[in-house]
Amino acid sequence: MSVAPTPSNIFKTFPNLNAGTPGDVPLIDALAINTIRTLAMDAVQAANSGHPGTPMALAPLAYALWQRVLRFDPADPRWPGRDRFVLSNGHACMLLYSMLHLSATQAIDSKQRPTGQPAVSLDDIKGFRQLHTKCPGHPEHGWTSGIETTTGPLGQGLANSVGMAIAEKWLAATYNRPGFELFQYRVYAICGDGCMMEGISGEAGSLAGHLQLDNLVWMYDNNHITIEGSTNLAYQDDPAVRYLGYGWNVLRVGDVNDLDAIERELRAGESAKGRPTLIIVDSHIGWGAPTRQDTKEAHGEPLGEEEIKKTKRVYGWPEDAKFLVPDGVMERFAEGVGARGRQASLAWKKLFEAYSAKYPKEATELNAIFAGELPSDWDKDLVAFPADAKGVGSRVSGGKVLNAIAKRVPWMIGGSADLAPSTKTLMNFEGGTASFQPTSYAGRNMHFGIREHAMGAICSGLALSGMRPYCSGFLIFTDYMRGAMRLSSIMELPVLHIFTHDSIGVGEDGPTHQPIEQLAGLRAVPGMCVLRPGDANEVVECYRAAMTHHGPVVMALSRQDLPTLDRTNMGKADGCRRGAYVLSEAAGGAPQALLIASGSEIHLALEAQAILAKESIRVRVVSMPCWELFEQQDQTYRDEVLPPTVRVRTAVEMAADFGWERWTGLDGTTVCMRSFGASAPFKVVAKHFGFEAATVVKAVKESMAKVARSIGR
Repeated sequence: MSVAPTPSNIFKTFPNLNAGTPGDVPLIDALAINTIRTLAMDAVQAANSGHPGTPMALAPLAYALWQRVLRFDPADPRWPGRDRFVLSNGHACMLLYSMLHLSATQAIDSKQRPTGQPAVSLDDIKGFRQLHTKCPGHPEHGWTSGIETTTGPLGQGLANSVGMAIAEKWLAATYNRPGFELFQYRVYAICGDGCMMEGISGEAGSLAGHLQLDNLVWMYDNNHITIEGSTNLAYQDDPAVRYLGYGWNVLRVGDVNDLDAIERELRAGESAKGRPTLIIVDSHIGWGAPTRQDTKEAHGEPLGEEEIKKTKRVYGWPEDAKFLVPDGVMERFAEGVGARGRQASLAWKKLFEAYSAKYPKEATELNAIFAGELPSDWDKDLVAFPADAKGVGSRVSGGKVLNAIAKRVPWMIGGSADLAPSTKTLMNFEGGTASFQPTSYAGRNMHFGIREHAMGAICSGLALSGMRPYCSGFLIFTDYMRGAMRLSSIMELPVLHIFTHDSIGVGEDGPTHQPIEQLAGLRAVPGMCVLRPGDANEVVECYRAAMTHHGPVVMALSRQDLPTLDRTNMGKADGCRRGAYVLSEAAGGAPQALLIASGSEIHLALEAQAILAKESIRVRVVSMPCWELFEQQDQTYRDEVLPPTVRVRTAVEMAADFGWERWTGLDGTTVCMRSFGASAPFKVVAKHFGFEAATVVKAVKESMAKVARSIGR
């Protein structure tokens, strides 16, 4: 790198330099800020796609945060003690990519070790929004080093940041010791009007205020612009009043170009004890663009070559220069965030080394958290349930299994959206009963309140911080949190979603609470492992699969009691780990028909099998708790469970039949739901919709008839 330029040679190269920054701002800072802006303009123009206005406007805000406040080591972007930075308005991603490039942030490998290669090269920026670049259209965690979370859908990043702040509070309360303050990092998030409008931000902000997360700072870009135009079209909230009501510390910066004012309010946020901080920052989208107030910036489009030249002229920038990073800019970042972050990370590692010598047990746990690993004995307390004709609801057995696991995984933390007594998801073993509250940050029972969407995204933030989070509710309410669940799958995060009341077995609550299409929708999410166990021992094995799955899991559990099967003459429940297995083999020879079921319906399939056996129809019952795990098995195993030669197939599930044709084939039949449910006691509802052995028997015979017709006999 070259030597940082002096004021005289900056003026010589950029005689009309103007960053719009009031006060006594060093020229090199003005140069750096305009570098961020022009990289955004040039990248969006080259891609002919993207949003240049917000990165242009917020360049001073990001620069002040990174250069003056943020504890982040570009040479080791994953050191555990770092501050977290979240860009919630992910369409402004060129702001983040520019910061990662100019700060010389290093890429990391699969073991979180720096590789010596840039996380974002200038060529990556030139390839913005193109295939395989490290600069996709929205920030993607795991794809580009230095990005803490995947953002795009507005408000999600804010809720993620609440999860990160909760994680810091828990880690500090659990592992810090006198003289060993390992965890004292802060979480910063930039957001915009769109994030503020989305309901998830209100849910997350409300909970953050209740929990008094004073390690959390949101910086709100108050620019009065959304895609359709002025926010006056649909939005006139006073966020200051709203967040004061949530219990936040609310500050204001009247001009985003005032670096000193930004730093002053960031420092003030650090001293606001017992309250998260919202800094309202007034800005003008596309600062410097001559026609910025009208169309292109508001709609998130490239400025156009002529507009870019005019804007660069306002900045005092060479009009024809593209992707210019002037001498001295990267050096300026190196002496700011680079030097400060390096010093902090080295000091932290030295402290952790001493901590490990004094507290080896705690250090071992922390190393597992940092590596995303489970304790070696995490499943030691899992035991088989005895056969029981009456049985229990899988939500009840699930609660017992969850507690057995959580007892062995100290960093497992979670709760429900005000439904824990019903979902059975409270940790109640010795040492695991405390609630996470401002007075007990070491507590592991979360109370999310009736905030499903934020709950899901907060759990993603916890997982991004190394925790093993779970959240719970009724299966129907996945509709309220689908955005967060989808992003957890994109990021391959080990979030455990425990949903009970998984079918029309909800009974009296009726159609509004009876999930019909939810299983099909969740199974359609790539990487989402949906597990629906049929008895207590399947619950045990599904939890084994869930805890070792590389990505998010949905555990769909019943309200109604399910008999615990006598496995003496049946397939072992550990077949659940392969997604599907032969539960009950056909008597008397090779199967003529297959009955495939999940969850509570495996018992109905067994009843039908017994009836058909009396008619000399040989039926194999297959339990299929997880489509995705079954699809991952080799073809040999899949053919063993579902022989291709057996075309008579019937699927049984108290949910929509969408997708079951994958397993039943063209000649197959289904006993599923084709409408919404009804309000009545469960047995009445089940009979009304045909979930009886006789209906299943009839469906098998229909499939037999279809096969016979197709082969001409």
